[in-house]
Order: sequence, then C-alpha cells, then structure tokens
Amino acid sequence: MENRGLPPGPYRATKLWNEVTTSFRAGMPLRKHRQHFKKYGNCFTAGEAVDWLYDLLKNNSNFGPEVTRQQTIQLLRKFLKNHVIEDIKGRWGSENLDDNNQLFRFPTTSPLKSLPRRHPELRKNSVENFSKDKDNIFKLRNLSRRTPKKHGLHSSQENTGEVKREIINEDQENSTDNREISQEDVEEVWRYIILIYLQTVLGVPSLEEVINPRQVIPQYIMYNMTNTSKHGVVILQDKSDDLPHWVLSAMKCLANWPRSNDMNNPTYVGFERDVFRTIADYFLDLPEPLLTFEYYELFVNILGLLQPHLERVAIDALQLCCLLLPPPNRRKLQLLMRMISRMSQNVDMPKLHDAMGTRSLMIHTFSRCVLCCAEEVDLDELLAARLVSFLMDHHQEILQVPSYLQTAVETHLDYLRKGHIKIPGDGLIAPLPTYSYCKQISAKEFDEQKISTSQVAIAELLENIIKNKSLPPKEKRKKLKQFQKEYPLIYQKRFPTTESEAALFGDKPTIKQPMLILRKPKFRSLRY
Repeated sequence: MENRGLPPGPYRATKLWNEVTTSFRAGMPLRKHRQHFKKYGNCFTAGEAVDWLYDLLKNNSNFGPEVTRQQTIQLLRKFLKNHVIEDIKGRWGSENLDDNNQLFRFPTTSPLKSLPRRHPELRKNSVENFSKDKDNIFKLRNLSRRTPKKHGLHSSQENTGEVKREIINEDQENSTDNREISQEDVEEVWRYIILIYLQTVLGVPSLEEVINPRQVIPQYIMYNMTNTSKHGVVILQDKSDDLPHWVLSAMKCLANWPRSNDMNNPTYVGFERDVFRTIADYFLDLPEPLLTFEYYELFVNILGLLQPHLERVAIDALQLCCLLLPPPNRRKLQLLMRMISRMSQNVDMPKLHDAMGTRSLMIHTFSRCVLCCAEEVDLDELLAARLVSFLMDHHQEILQVPSYLQTAVETHLDYLRKGHIKIPGDGLIAPLPTYSYCKQISAKEFDEQKISTSQVAIAELLENIIKNKSLPPKEKRKKLKQFQKEYPLIYQKRFPTTESEAALFGDKPTIKQPMLILRKPKFRSLRY
C-alpha cells in the first residue's frame, strides 16, 4: 500500500478500509497448500496473512508502528466477517480466525464498501445552509458593512476603494454610533477565528466536508481557554461533572508510582493491577468517548496528518480541535493522557499485564475510550490506537492553551470596536484586515522543492567560484576539479564542452596527442 495520507473529507474510515482491503487483495502472496492429503491452489494460511498484513500496517503512515499483532488478527477477523476473505470451503460471515495454518482464499466478489451518498437535493440544502451559517458568522450586528464580504486565507486588495468609500459614508451616517460589542458578537468572533485557523492548518479550501460551523460551540472554547490551572488543566465550576474522587486518587497513585501522596493504605501483591483495573473500568463505562461521537469524523481526518513531515501540522490541528470539546471531556482527556504518559515512561512501574508492555497496554485499554464511532466501524480500533499513541507523545503541546488564538480574537474585536484603522500619514481609512497564512504543500511538492532549492544553491556556489577574481588560477582550477568530482551533473550543465571550460581561463583546449605506436619487435626463432 502506498505510504500516503488520504486528503481530508467525509467517510475517511470507509476510504481507509477500501484502501487496506485493496492492497491486501493485490499484494498477499498466493500459492499451493496441502491440507488433509489434498492440494489447494491460490490460497494462503492465516499465519501467512497475519505476517504480511502486520508488516503492511506497521509501515503505513495511516496506522503506524504501534500496531500490534493481535490487532492485525482482529482486522483479519473483520475481513472474514465482511467477506474480504473466505475459508478454503467458501465459508465466511463469522470471526473464526486465529494465527495458525488454517487455509483461506479471496472470493470473486469485490471487497470494497460503497460510500454513503446524499440525495442531490439534500446536499444542495446542506451547502446552502452551510453558506448561510458562514455568512451569519462573519456579519455582526450593526457592524456587518465594516466586515469584508469575502473572507479568505490570503489578503486581497480587490475593491479596496469601494470598501473605503463605504466605510467613510457609514462613518458620516453613524457618527454617533458607540459600536458596542455584545456577548453574542464575541462568541461569533471566537467561532470565526478558530474556523479560519483550523481551515488554514488543514490546508483545505473549505471545512464543509469536515465540520459544520454550528458544531463549534464558542462557550466551550472560551471556557477551555480561560478556566485552567497553572498546568493548563481545565478547572470545572460544577464539580458534579468532574471525575469521582476515588478515580482521581487512583490516577494520582499510578501517575506518581511509587511515590504517592494520596494513597496511604498498605499495598499488597497485585495492588497496582487492581488500581489500574478500577481506572480502566470507569473510563470504559463512559456513555461516549472523550472526543465525542459528534467530532469523530473531524479527528479521523486529523489522522491523515500523523506523518513525520507533517508532525507540527498535526499538533497544531489537534490543539485547535481539542478546544472544541466540552470542558468535562477536555479535563478527563488531559488527566488521562498525563497519567498514561507517565506510566509508560516509568521504569519503576511493575508489570500490569503478563503479555503486554505498559505502553502497549495503555493504548490497547484506553483507545476506544478516546475515539470511536457511534456506529460500528471496522477500523475503529486501529485508528483510535494511532491517535492515542500520538496524543501520549505530544499531549503537553496538544492540550495546552494556544496564546495566539486569544491574541487573534482580541485583535479582531478591537478592529470591530474601532470600525476602521487610520493609516499614519495617509489620511485614508483602510478596511478590516484579513488573516494571511502560509500555504500547505504536499509531501511530493516538499521533496521536489527541497531538491530544486538545493541544486540552485549549489549552482550559485559554482558561480561564486567562477566569478571570484581574488582566487589564483591554480587555486580556482583546484576548486573546480573538486566541484566537478562532487557534483558532475551541475558542473557539466555549466561547462558542456571543454572549450567552454578553457574559455574561463583564456586557454586553448589542450588536445592530448596520441601515444606513439611502437612496432612490436620480431622475435626470430632460435632454431635455424
């Protein structure tokens, strides 16, 4: 399977399923096998399928190296259930598959799942409602004409004269307007700013296929930004929404193991396992995952960014998305990530499982508590494990409060209160500024730019050597020979012929004379 991420969009989990099943069907080696004194062609054993698929998943950026062999077996069971594979007698529909020599084959039917398609009229209404919602976000009461009608990611100078005239006319008409900003206006600005930043980070022309603006609740963002402890953890005013005291005590016990200030009771053999099981039972019994069912599609789309060259982008995107969570969910997520991160790095932590290490156990236990779909999705466990692994490694950055967001909101509100900005020394009135950001590029474009930029820099180095008049000719020849040895293609492009190279020093090209052809002496026989 090609190691690439799918672009953001709806039904990403289904697209990933189709990508994995297609790659498995196309790449899994088939051969003859003997079973019960009978030969079967074009088939494979369950153990061979586990080996091949395990290697595929580990080396794919959509799933990552944290994938376990047991998760691979679970996925193959899903394959059998959904008729991606069948046993050698044509049976499927169950999950009766283990890591053994049982024989399986591919059916003749297509294993691909069809993507849900909305009715054209419903889609049209959805688009219209989306556009209407977006317009409402950008138009604040009594200030709508001060806000540019078109909000993009890059500044535009189009129609600036008309905007200036419009603002000047409105100033003359409403010179007594105090331009007060209501709480509703403040909330709409918060919604607008976070959507602009999220769209920029994801690098998509529209967020329509990723999130509906009305899913963004400004009150949650404002609360998560302002009501925090010195460590950045959300503080809840309503303690009934908080974790129970006994769960907090148990989490603190394992997070600070073996130095715990909250658990003074004597311990016993297996005590830490019982405490861990208590915490796991609480989170597994929650009515919905911490990232909520509502934002499942949003976070699954972020998974496409979990690649080495996009790590910074993924952190920024997750930082913004986690601000959208209800404050109780964000607090639980912060405390859970802190606990499992400390436990996985604690060399003094006793073994909590006979077969799994601490990190693998944390991911396996809590992945479904963090991310899952309201409906059963076959790749849920793998996708959730990938996300939890990334959150564990980067939770301090992802779950901290982004100060730039607060600054952007305050600046935007200040623009709205003032209505316009006077440019010093010009006397003109400028329209409200829009935000401009760098454009995100693909990995392929990044590699191409990296190569081309390097080659341009090396070519400039060659030109500097050529044009350096302070270098003695002997030293210049030496440097050029060294350059030719290191970068022959660039050197040949600059000096395609020996004449062009000789012209640099004003010499005639030296033509090597052919070596003298000596006649071989005739040896006479010693016999007469």
